Amino acid sequence: MLRIEAGALEAYLTTMFRRLGCPEGEAQAVAGHLVGASLAGHDSHGVVRAPLYVRWAQEGRTVPGQTAKTIVDAPAFAVVDGGHGFGQTMAAFATRLGVEKAKQSGVAAVALRNSAHIGRVGAYAEEAAAEGIVSIHFVTASGSVLVAPFGGVERRFSTAPFCVGVPRPGQKPILLDFATSFVAEGKVLVASLGGKRLPEGALIGPDGALSTDPYQLYGETNTQPVREHSKGKGAIRAFGEHKGSGLALMCELIGGSLTGTGATQPAKHFANGMFALYVDPAQVAVEEVFDADVARYVAFVKSAKPAQGVDEVLIPGEPEEQARAERRANGLPISEDAWASIVACARGLGASESETPKPLR
Repeated sequence: MLRIEAGALEAYLTTMFRRLGCPEGEAQAVAGHLVGASLAGHDSHGVVRAPLYVRWAQEGRTVPGQTAKTIVDAPAFAVVDGGHGFGQTMAAFATRLGVEKAKQSGVAAVALRNSAHIGRVGAYAEEAAAEGIVSIHFVTASGSVLVAPFGGVERRFSTAPFCVGVPRPGQKPILLDFATSFVAEGKVLVASLGGKRLPEGALIGPDGALSTDPYQLYGETNTQPVREHSKGKGAIRAFGEHKGSGLALMCELIGGSLTGTGATQPAKHFANGMFALYVDPAQVAVEEVFDADVARYVAFVKSAKPAQGVDEVLIPGEPEEQARAERRANGLPISEDAWASIVACARGLGASESETPKPLR
């Protein structure tokens, strides 16, 4: 694994997206989001996706410089259409709108439809939490059929992410953010590029045999610079058997059907749909007990005796903070294949050798 300094890589990707046709602010947002995901330890949604973003834009699947359109704008509710613009622009807009409405009404809901890939959903929950707002996110990736339902071997779900963010004054939020699949598709991508190996049983073949081989997902493109998950014959499994499969179904229906994006289906233009609820604790917990009780309960949970081989009991969000500290100090880990793909993509957009960040080791 190579190590690349985060700031240098963010500047490199910003220039790359600007050359792709993104306005400066959007180029910075997309690059910052990808680097931020990698810093948090979520390589599946991090810089490894940059070449794919470029390809989607060049093919017209993602539209640089797009402006979000508010279709419905009620006091405590909104519907936003992303017009297949970069998700880092569209989801951020929808989040700011939800936060504003929650501060006015106490509770608000925002349906985002037809956005290009929004990336790591937890980033938007973190934005809401920074404003003191609790948020709950149901997401679909319509057109990205990847996951077999419990009891099946054929793909029917997207990775259907689910996320909850809870603010804590003066501290990082409690952040639960996961794909309802056994692993995110990006983790299969990372593994296919020589990164971290998949856990046992993450994938399932058409014969029902469990697998860790990314070939099951990418098929004949598994050796190409840009993978195509539609080429594989296998599927990712839902996590948690019937429980994860059931939650995936709900994310499809609420994040997809309810937003107007549509629950995922084959041969559809890729789009993220996100239905998010925003709650202002100051207006709900009027006795001002919320923050104190969150602190009390978190301390109670963390006081549990660690299991053998475990240093401490962690709450959601703490692994990301640990990853950020280590990666800011030592650089972002990137496999040689993934780095070569990013550099080749940047060179294709006019980057010179002198612009390319040098690995730290």
